[in-house]
Amino acid sequence: MAKHALKIIPLGGLGEIGKNMMALEYADDIIVIDAGVMFPEEAMLGIDLIIPDITYLLENRSKIRGIVITHGHEDHIGALPYVLKQLDVPIYATPLAHGLISVKLKEHKMKRGAKLNVVEPGGRVSLGAFNVELFRVCHSIPDAVGLAIGTPLGTIVHTGDFKMDHTPVDGKPSDFTRLAKLGSEGVLLLLSDSTYVELQGYTPSEQVVGDTLERIMAKAPARVIVCTFASLISRVQQVINAAAKHDRRVCMVGRSMVDTAQIALKMGYLQAPPGVLVRLDEIRHLPQRQVAIVATGTQGEPTSALVRMANHDHPQLHIVPGDTVVMSATAIPGNEKVVNRTINNLFRQGASVLYDRLEQVHVHGHASQEELKMMINLTKPRFFVPIHGEYRHLALHAQLAQVMGIPKSNTFVLEDGDVLELTPEKGKVSGKVASGPIYVDGLGAWDMTSVVLRDRKMLSKDGIVVVILAIDKRTGKVMTTPDVISFGFVDSKESPELMEATRNLLTDTLDHGRDHGADPGFINIKVKEVLSKFLFQQTKRRPMILPVALEL
Repeated sequence: MAKHALKIIPLGGLGEIGKNMMALEYADDIIVIDAGVMFPEEAMLGIDLIIPDITYLLENRSKIRGIVITHGHEDHIGALPYVLKQLDVPIYATPLAHGLISVKLKEHKMKRGAKLNVVEPGGRVSLGAFNVELFRVCHSIPDAVGLAIGTPLGTIVHTGDFKMDHTPVDGKPSDFTRLAKLGSEGVLLLLSDSTYVELQGYTPSEQVVGDTLERIMAKAPARVIVCTFASLISRVQQVINAAAKHDRRVCMVGRSMVDTAQIALKMGYLQAPPGVLVRLDEIRHLPQRQVAIVATGTQGEPTSALVRMANHDHPQLHIVPGDTVVMSATAIPGNEKVVNRTINNLFRQGASVLYDRLEQVHVHGHASQEELKMMINLTKPRFFVPIHGEYRHLALHAQLAQVMGIPKSNTFVLEDGDVLELTPEKGKVSGKVASGPIYVDGLGAWDMTSVVLRDRKMLSKDGIVVVILAIDKRTGKVMTTPDVISFGFVDSKESPELMEATRNLLTDTLDHGRDHGADPGFINIKVKEVLSKFLFQQTKRRPMILPVALEL
């Protein structure tokens, strides 16, 4: 009989889309599932990536037996370079995910010493009290797996990202037989992907997109530029297949697209007939009717290949009238405005742009309602926790599970940081651990309380006022009328009265004609205090005030 409760601790991916990370703990053993990133919203100024807070893992590092990866998408592996700099633990991943992780670590100059282990779909690995089996599921990338995790209390099934595609591009459907067998043996807990729970019916097969791409390649009068995620290897394969069928040559554009395609080709996850793939410098010598380009930029990323083309900024490729651009992805929530701006710019240049509202050029890689029901029916879990989604997705998935017969008392809607404790008989949320976003900017990383992020937000809203003061080094006396310069606050030329009033106020406050021996620190504080109040009274805005005291 088990002596300890089993703890389920989501550190990312619950209550949000992205930065997926889940910890499972039993006694002195912890395993972690995935370590992903989330991409910043437009308002997150200067932020490159958002990663999970791993404070709890750092506090319990001696218990961690390994990190198991479900597949190679950024929202499941992107945080590994940052996590592994702090935690020296082994990683277990399927071959393609292993290859993508290796390249990522190499980019961060940390591949040497990383404990990367390959586990084939269907393989098992023993990690302390946990016995983990990787079973195949369909997703939009090859080698995606769910996890059947044996624990002293029973089996946990973690679906990973999945859908029930009977005609996948790689010909390898989800392992329904194994799921049914797990269900007949008894599943303690099902952790199931909730991303597209709002959609009724079934998710269309990737085959639908393949047919659409073939039709586009056949009819397009000139170049076809297909824009998709670099990691959506099944879509890249479909482009290659359609192009080869209609005598087009395919060129990959964008660093991440080229790197991912090279790995996939090397490992056999992408197949291309001889002569179909060409370099960027070769396509200029081909008739436009024989060219197909695969590029990044579906989310309007400023440095991506497609956005640079849309902005006349790509050094080698330019949109010309007659081009057909296929947006083979849907906008991540929050990115709609920048994606629409890119599409508008492409239309302005004379391109014909096809996106999901016009043609079925994309299907997502996640289960819709009927497939989610099928997963519950196959596994027949005692307890249910929806994962991967914003709170409404989790709540709707929990309701769906209850319709399927799982008692409400056995269904738990968690958010990042919640600690769910399970015994064979019952479960309860027993507490909360540190969670929340960590913002990555270049080599820096900050949490939500960071003064850097607070200052950026303030600067973006109300601007900055710089006050330059000349101070007598010997006496501390302010020697001349202060200079006041505004950036992003008011136009100094259009608001001369305000600038003059500001200078007069500072002059009166600091009494520059009197020898008071004040130090620069005191003067800086006084300037901020007086100006903050005055400028708010005058403008109802609070700019950042930056005094610069020059000792002469």
